[in-house]
Amino acid sequence: MDPIPRPATTWRFSVAPMMDWTDRHCRAFHRTLSRRARLYTEMVTTGAVLHGPRERLLGFDPAEHPVALQLGGSEPAELAAAARIAADVGYHEVNLNVGCPSDRVRDGRFGACLMREPARVGACVAAMKAAVSVPVTVKCRLGVDDQDPEAALDALVAAVRAAGADAVVVHARKAWLQGLSPKENRDVPPLDYGRVHRLKRANPGLPVAINGGLRTLEEAAAQLAAVDGVMLGRAAYADPALLLGVDPLLFGAPAPVPDPFAAVEAYAPYVAGRLAEGVRLHAMTRHMLGLFNGRPGARGYRRHLSTAGTRPEAGLGTLREAVALVSREEGREAA
Repeated sequence: MDPIPRPATTWRFSVAPMMDWTDRHCRAFHRTLSRRARLYTEMVTTGAVLHGPRERLLGFDPAEHPVALQLGGSEPAELAAAARIAADVGYHEVNLNVGCPSDRVRDGRFGACLMREPARVGACVAAMKAAVSVPVTVKCRLGVDDQDPEAALDALVAAVRAAGADAVVVHARKAWLQGLSPKENRDVPPLDYGRVHRLKRANPGLPVAINGGLRTLEEAAAQLAAVDGVMLGRAAYADPALLLGVDPLLFGAPAPVPDPFAAVEAYAPYVAGRLAEGVRLHAMTRHMLGLFNGRPGARGYRRHLSTAGTRPEAGLGTLREAVALVSREEGREAA
């Protein structure tokens, strides 16, 4: 893939940061499907950035741009230092996680629990803004536990706006740190898109993007009447061919490739390059399992990648064998 120039900053459409999913191989694959979508890393803690293996944690292909690093942390000085590293290695944006409800973030005083500390979040954003020239953004929830979403979200956004945040992405659900698992927190708390729409109306000069429960590009496009951007997570990951419609529908630009078959060939040079470096095929193809969902032969494609594709000797030919099992004729696979 050839690198593309970084476009003017926009949060019109992005793929959500997702732990264990949106790694560098996933992002390189998604970039073959959309040239305009904004891509995010998995959340990386400040401790890992400052003291861990940076190339493994922060490495990315230049063709991924526009790509953002999501940070987890709550100490302004540490976040500023991590943001500076991110900008130096070439990330286009640094995003602060104020929405993750996992046990890990509860123990570490970051993620969604920071919804209770808007002043601290504001201080973190201010420190990051002072350290870098790239955009600094925040991803948050409506609130946590028994917080009133009206007051909690307004307080958080007022603090980060005053600190100079360039945009806010809101997952339109509360997070329940007591009583729900991280998985349940993705589905059980009810969605409240109207609350995010009210936030945007109250902050006309602040870019606001919405996340949570959106499953189609048509749903995403409808949200753009009320907010500045939309972020899709599991829908984009489980059905990556959906991303082929992003550039035409949301940006008025042609898709980079005409169909999922062409997407595989566009991704092939990246796969070959990583295989030569010793990366296992499955590390890349696990992000492609849903590419042909609904087409005749999709089940066989997934099965081949899940069996032959996991073997140590699996290579680019294994991927092409799997693709050959999929019909190029339009149609739906029988359930």
